[in-house]
Amino acid sequence: MRGVGPGVWPAARRFLGRRRGALIRLGGWSLLESAQTFLGGYCLARALDRGFLAGDTGAGLGWLVVAAGAILLGGPLMRGVFAQLAELVEPLRDALVRRAVDRAMAGALAGRDGGGRDLGDGRAVSRLTHQTEIVRDSFAGLVLTARSFVFTAAGALTGLLALAPELLVVVVPPLLLGLAMFLGTLAPMAAAQRAFLDADEALTDRVAALGAGLRDIAACGTGAEAGARTRELIDAAERTSRVLARWAAVRTLALGVAGQLPVFLLLAAAPWLLGRGVTAGALMGALAYLVQALLPALHTLMTALGAAGTRLLVVLERFGFEEPAAREPTVPPAPTVLPEPRTPRTPPARGVHAAHIAHAAHPAVELRSVTLAYGPGAPPVLARLDLAVGRGEHVAVVGPSGIGKSTLTGVVAGLLAPDRGSVLLAGEPVAGRSARDLAALRVLIPQQAYVFTGTVRENLLHLAPDAAPVDLARAVDALGIDALIGRLGGLEATIGPGTLSQGERQSLALCRAYVSPAPLLILDEATCHLDPVAEARAELALAERPGTLIVVAHRLSSARRADRVLVLDGTSPAYGTHDELLGRSALYRDLVGHWQSV
Repeated sequence: MRGVGPGVWPAARRFLGRRRGALIRLGGWSLLESAQTFLGGYCLARALDRGFLAGDTGAGLGWLVVAAGAILLGGPLMRGVFAQLAELVEPLRDALVRRAVDRAMAGALAGRDGGGRDLGDGRAVSRLTHQTEIVRDSFAGLVLTARSFVFTAAGALTGLLALAPELLVVVVPPLLLGLAMFLGTLAPMAAAQRAFLDADEALTDRVAALGAGLRDIAACGTGAEAGARTRELIDAAERTSRVLARWAAVRTLALGVAGQLPVFLLLAAAPWLLGRGVTAGALMGALAYLVQALLPALHTLMTALGAAGTRLLVVLERFGFEEPAAREPTVPPAPTVLPEPRTPRTPPARGVHAAHIAHAAHPAVELRSVTLAYGPGAPPVLARLDLAVGRGEHVAVVGPSGIGKSTLTGVVAGLLAPDRGSVLLAGEPVAGRSARDLAALRVLIPQQAYVFTGTVRENLLHLAPDAAPVDLARAVDALGIDALIGRLGGLEATIGPGTLSQGERQSLALCRAYVSPAPLLILDEATCHLDPVAEARAELALAERPGTLIVVAHRLSSARRADRVLVLDGTSPAYGTHDELLGRSALYRDLVGHWQSV
């Protein structure tokens, strides 16, 4: 369990040390507020003892006028307090903004392109806007409440001493006991709050990852495993919230001991106090000090330190106020080398229908008059589509945006059931098969790659948990992600989807697909966040892997690397090699021209 970053406290001391003048002026205004607290209870006691109870109404009213005047002075006092508070709060906000900008710029200068982390993520923007305002408001609230309690308590205790020293004997012990209880809860309360925030963030990240990866999870047939991991996070969040609630109950008990027990003891000890010469007015003034001053100040202090204080420390950690860790030596990246294109395999005979496939008794993928429309009366996205993909073949699917490429991958993967027609994988119908059965036949990687919170090894072996280490090493080498794994901390390093860029997530998902024993891989723009070099290496590696590869292409290079290309145009799909389609498909020629112009 992480604690508060040790760098927060030195940074806070340095910041406050540079603003001693503002702190002294703030203390001066607060002393006036302490005098106001003193006069409130003292004037009430004197109004009773020397005025109303002594039969001198004028004197009683006079003392009350003095008390009312002290209250009316509260407006100018608070104005002076807020003026000095601004001299502390606004420089802190400015310093945090500068720090956030410096860190963002440093990250940009040291950033990575291609598959590296996204440099323009929302965290820097959040630090510049939302998080700086959290620090500003929380810091201002803590200074106000801590200052108010200290000087309110000083004024009240001075008043009790002035009225009758015996009052301190009754009031101070429970007050100190309650404060000690509260201070004793701060460290475990902060730890519990940290654990709760960590569990809540982990659960939030998990739910977000599940939402983005539902298609991937369903295609892989790993819903039960994903649900089990989510239940573990839910249980952890529940446990931390219970611990936090228990410490909140202790804090409430401390408030009762410090703020309400003195009132009870004062009333219970009234006969003893009166017997020792304490006047009725002094008792009433003591009650006023407790109920009107100390109890509200205590409640505000405990609430602020228990909630806003923890939140302030947590957010400050986000700005990097921690002890600098020993930096590992920077290893310059190896020069980027574009992989040599492999020699194209001899493609099967021309044609879309299965009858035109010359090799293999059963094609890897076969679609027979498949028609699918999204809703009654809607135009079909796929209309009477016949397609056969041979075993070991590398096929690219191209077409305009919205023409049905992702729909086709969903139908082939068994995630979408066609309205008419049939889909076969390795000669067996897709319809009626369970998600786990389908997962053994194919792997679908969508554009939003699914990565879960766990180790790098667990993510890579998600579809093949029993794979041998040599198989995993072969996949890592083939995809060229050993440098990425090193940056992440190695195979045993824990990662989360929120800490990875889109390119990093896609690289891990492609390696996971390589390790999978499924004979059919379907990439639905699964390399769109990789640079052309990384994309080429991934597609060539997956094509050399035993099995069949279907790629929804978003670059001309993906189509040129394929054995055959399927062009979807909504009416009459064309199927053939790159050169063949240039001669007989006007749409493909337009797409190639568009790709070459961007």
